[in-house]
Formats: sequence, structure tokens, C-alpha cells
Amino acid sequence: MKILFALIIFEVIILIHEFGHFIVAKKCGVKVNEFAIGMGPALLKKQKGETLYALRLFPIGGYCSMEGEDAESGDSRAFCKKSLPKRMAIVVAGIVMNLILGFILLIIYTSLTAPITSTTVSKFESENARSHLTGLEEGDKIIKINGMRIYTAMDISYQFQNDEDGVFDMTVERDGEKLQLTDVAFDTENSSLHIDFFVKPLEASPLTVISQSFKQGVTYSRLIYISLADLVTGKYSIRDLSGPVGIVDVIGDVIDSETDEETGIDWRALSEQMLSLGAFITINIGLFNLLPLPALDGGRLIFLLIEAVRKKPVPPEKEGMVHFIGLTALMLLMIVVTVSDVVKIF
Repeated sequence: MKILFALIIFEVIILIHEFGHFIVAKKCGVKVNEFAIGMGPALLKKQKGETLYALRLFPIGGYCSMEGEDAESGDSRAFCKKSLPKRMAIVVAGIVMNLILGFILLIIYTSLTAPITSTTVSKFESENARSHLTGLEEGDKIIKINGMRIYTAMDISYQFQNDEDGVFDMTVERDGEKLQLTDVAFDTENSSLHIDFFVKPLEASPLTVISQSFKQGVTYSRLIYISLADLVTGKYSIRDLSGPVGIVDVIGDVIDSETDEETGIDWRALSEQMLSLGAFITINIGLFNLLPLPALDGGRLIFLLIEAVRKKPVPPEKEGMVHFIGLTALMLLMIVVTVSDVVKIF
């Protein structure tokens, strides 16, 4: 079952991403030679007009192949013949579609899991709660923790989980004014921070659902880039990365957590978990594609920006070589991550 859920999530995300490229290319008058979901040999294919639509064997990607995308073409409808703004719009369209899908999934998730968890302190475990004794008050809306802007309860959890001494500098909103609180402290139990306050629940309404969904999207987006920065600085290693195999294993853990031996699967709870996970993955894929790396949409965007500055395009054969090298490096990284995922499972 976990493989089925993983395939559904991956294929929907890939389909949405490539459809973004496809629909904007069509709107910009670019000839699309093939629209494919999956890689490798074709399982199903159909020629409709100028475009071949294909479902391919390996569900590890997809592509929207446009005329003149990676080589010169004399066709007036080729990608390379279109204006710079149109080509930029086509390149970023997949990323935009991933973010839109993530936002929609978060709206559904937030609606199903209401009431909404806020960042406002509602009460403490006791009058002697240490965070209360060191400055935090009921009704405080937490704005920043150790300099990081707080949008959601997940941001609060992230800061607490990555703490070393149990002491924090906070910015809170109290009675309409922003206050700086220094050295707000928490007790530790078995080397784990003990959170001694509760946050206020918010009723679901169209405004609060949309607001919370947007904030959650910002939280997911920032966590992705924070994690990449931690990887570059050495806080995490490549062994901590997860690829498709690792994600399948996570999905299996989620299914197990929502399964009872007597009553079976709690489908509502499982659906909520899948919506949250799907939102995180699609936002992750969209923003990862925005990185200025060869073979990614961000890398292609960099070449278009260089063209805008130089007033002439980079020779297609040189750009193609850079993207080929980048794609090879990404494939090697994927192999390393997949092997690491398998080792962690067994």
C-alpha cells in the first residue's frame, strides 16, 4: 500500500509540474513535441496533433519536450525563437504549479484538521512553569525565537528541537505592543526540552484557513532552504538525505501510525497525513527546481538571465553540455541517496 500511495503522490506532483511547462508553452505558441510522465520505454502513447503524449515505465520523472529547447531550430514556433520573457515564463511555470498544488493541499488539510493551531500562548501547565517565571505571559503572540520569524506552531517546534541550552530570546506581541524577552527558559527532561505552555486554537473560517495555509507553505519553504544550508555547512551529511525509497519508507511509517490492529486503518487521519506530506513534497520539489543548478529549472533560468545581461544567448551546445553534466551529477547523487535509504531500512 505504501508503494501505491508513493506512486500516486509522485505521479500527481510530476504531472502538475510538467503540465505547467506544457500549458504555458502552448499559450506562448511553442511547439511541444512530447509530453511524458515517467522515463524509459513507453507503456502507453498517443499522437494528438503535433504532440506525442506518453506514459513511460519508470515513475521517476517526466518531461515536456519542446522544439528548439536544447538545440538550434529553424521552426518559427521553436522555444529558442520566442522572446526572453516568454521563455522565462515557460521555465518557471513548473515551479509555480508545484507551489499552487502545495497551497491547495494545505487548504484542504487545514480545513480537515481544524481548529487551527496558533502561535499565541493560551495557558501554562502551572503557575510555576519556568517559561512563565522567566518572562512569557498568557496571551503573548510569539513573533520571533532567537531571531527567526515565527509563522506557525511548526516554526516554534523547529526552534525548540534544535536548541542546546533551553534558553531563548523571544519577540512577542502583548496588548498590541512588541516586546523583547531575553533568556526565556524551559526545563529539560532526559535531554529533551519540556514545553510548559499551550497555544490558543483558532476557529476555522475562509480567512483563517487561507491565512494558515499560506503561513504553513512559508514554513515548509523555509525549512527546505534551512536544511540545504545545514547540509552545505556540514550540520547534516548526505546520509541524512532521503530520496524516493526513503519517502516510501516514511509513507509506510505514516500508514502504520494510523492503523489499529482491531479497527484497521483510520482513513480520515491517514488522508490528513498524506495531504500534509504531499504538500511538503510538492513544495520541496518546486523550490529544489528553483536552485541555480545545471539541468534544473533554476539552472535554465540562470542562462536566460545571462542572456538578458549579454543581449545574446549562450551557444546552445555549451548550455546543453552544462545541463548534461549537471544531470549526470544529479543522477549520481540520486544513486548515492537511494543506496543510503536502502541501507537505513535494512
